[in-house]
Amino acid sequence: MPGRDVHILSAASSLPGSPVGNAALARRFGMDALWEQWVDVFIGTRSRHLALDLESGKVTTSLADLAADAGGKALAAAGAAPGEVDAVVLGTATPDRLMPATVNIVADRLGIDQVRSFQLQSGCSGAVQALDVARQLLLAGEARTVLVLGGDVIARFYDVTRDLRSAAPAELVNYVLFGDAAGAAVVANRPGPGSATVRALFTRLVGLGRAPGAVLEWFGPADRDSDRPAATEDYKAIEQHVPVMTEEVLRELLDGLGWKDGDVDLVLPPQLSGRMTRLITDRLALPEAREISCVDEAGNCGNAIVFLQLERALAELAAGGRAVGVSIESSKWIKAGFALEGDGR
Repeated sequence: MPGRDVHILSAASSLPGSPVGNAALARRFGMDALWEQWVDVFIGTRSRHLALDLESGKVTTSLADLAADAGGKALAAAGAAPGEVDAVVLGTATPDRLMPATVNIVADRLGIDQVRSFQLQSGCSGAVQALDVARQLLLAGEARTVLVLGGDVIARFYDVTRDLRSAAPAELVNYVLFGDAAGAAVVANRPGPGSATVRALFTRLVGLGRAPGAVLEWFGPADRDSDRPAATEDYKAIEQHVPVMTEEVLRELLDGLGWKDGDVDLVLPPQLSGRMTRLITDRLALPEAREISCVDEAGNCGNAIVFLQLERALAELAAGGRAVGVSIESSKWIKAGFALEGDGR
């Protein structure tokens, strides 16, 4: 009989197109070399992948395209057939449409049917929320194998005709912070080759009385001509709160498990930007832990981030080891974290 543990059997990712560097963004949006230097120094993200053509503004890849690709890779890596999947869960802030739900389009493309499906609308922490839903289904004995997906296509909110020299900072920063991607994990009630056990996982809304740190609009026919920007970011508020929240999540995870700082082999920190991630990792000061980050090359790709990190972490946990991951959702402030132990330990 399977035990009461939950195991991540595999993780995979999907990135659209070739990397887009800061110089390419500067050229497209009419910014000068000083702006490019500002991005390098104060944001610290070198490149990102975009699901649209920068010159024409045409969307080239949908979230369903990316999620189906990542999901297929994760199933193959886990040695799981579509017919073995009992539930599919997707976390995203940017579904392709309001209806049908993107999660159901992805399931259809993968040949998955007659199962439970859930789509969670959330910022970055939606990936951990989706893992939490899968974990609850498995612990309750209502599933044996769950495909968990996360991703965002944020570039379709860009106006590629915009001259960013007149943009407000809260709008400008979005053009350099974000990238597009999707990721997937196969989560099960049994271990497998190269799997890791979920030792702890939680998500918690902490936004009471807090102003949103990020806003992503959704326009319909009645307000599509609104002068509201499609996306804004209160980067100062995020700089203030995310490092503190990250440390709080780490302490709660370690204290709950009885782990010491030196017991952690890998740390998966929030991936807002290259600069912010480095500041957070330095603040955590885990003496033996190696950082698993991808934001320098992939940008902040929202709900895909955790899966990109897991894909790298699982390879290192295969022979045993411990990892902690933290995700902070800034739109209405959610703290999320998880702890893993390689099943080869």
